[in-house]
Amino acid sequence: MGEALTCSSEGSLDPLEIAALLAEEGRLSPCALSTQVEAWPAAVVGLDREIAYRGLTRVLCGRSADLGIQWLFEVGVLADLLPDLAATATLGDGGGRHKDVWEHSKMVVRQAVRRPAVRWAAALHDVGKVTTRRFVSESKVTFLGHAEVGAEMFQRGPARRLLFPPEVAARVERLIRFHLRPGQYDGRWTDAAVRRFARDMGPDVTDLLDLSRADVTSQRPGQRRRCLGRISELSRRIRALQAADERRPRLPRGLGRALMDTFALPPGPHIGALRHRLEEIFADAGPSGEGALSVERCLEEIRRRGLVAELRP
Repeated sequence: MGEALTCSSEGSLDPLEIAALLAEEGRLSPCALSTQVEAWPAAVVGLDREIAYRGLTRVLCGRSADLGIQWLFEVGVLADLLPDLAATATLGDGGGRHKDVWEHSKMVVRQAVRRPAVRWAAALHDVGKVTTRRFVSESKVTFLGHAEVGAEMFQRGPARRLLFPPEVAARVERLIRFHLRPGQYDGRWTDAAVRRFARDMGPDVTDLLDLSRADVTSQRPGQRRRCLGRISELSRRIRALQAADERRPRLPRGLGRALMDTFALPPGPHIGALRHRLEEIFADAGPSGEGALSVERCLEEIRRRGLVAELRP
């Protein structure tokens, strides 16, 4: 806040600097408005890949990032640096049959948490809709596979055109590819399904849930409240299951084979059931008891409690 724009002796400014300050402060100074607009697209030709990445990241992470993005589009710079994003402005709303992808994308960026990977994914999460839009009837339009297409477009475009830190590029690609997954949660997922989702998303799960929240742009309060509520519920269930799993003792390696050999059991879901019962039995031991769990101790507990007999009808 409060950073002043200064004109060079030629009366020109770095367009990414202007856009970043606009994105942060939500306004332009008279100095910026008086520069030569037609010269700005030429200013980014041959721009260093790292400088371009840093400049665009500043724009996207601004408090009013949507204004910075719109300004870059209007002066022709966005088409040079992020042509796939600029192309969404041509989609419109399909004659009222779908959201205006350009306006929606800008709103998602503005609503997203100000972490670079999330903001980048917010800006680019729907670029795949440009090539996947299909009008299947007078009232229906589809964008089948747009998330996967968008992730591939990111890899071919921005990830090569700009010098992203490798870990940021990898995360942005995954966030774009899986941005629809949290929206599939409807409250009926089993604990196993929630665990599988969290495991599949790995370290990206928090960013993905935050992106999903930002992707809720409905103007209908009821629908918005329901969508955000489901995402929050999914987040709570993930945390609760992770906490419960951390309290469970780790069973020793080779236990499954030992169960089959010792009790003459064939492979099957009953092996998993026995392991689950052992986890419940030893849960009270907590982390300090994990080291004491040997295969022999587990087998003895099964014998003592008659757990194998419980499996037989």
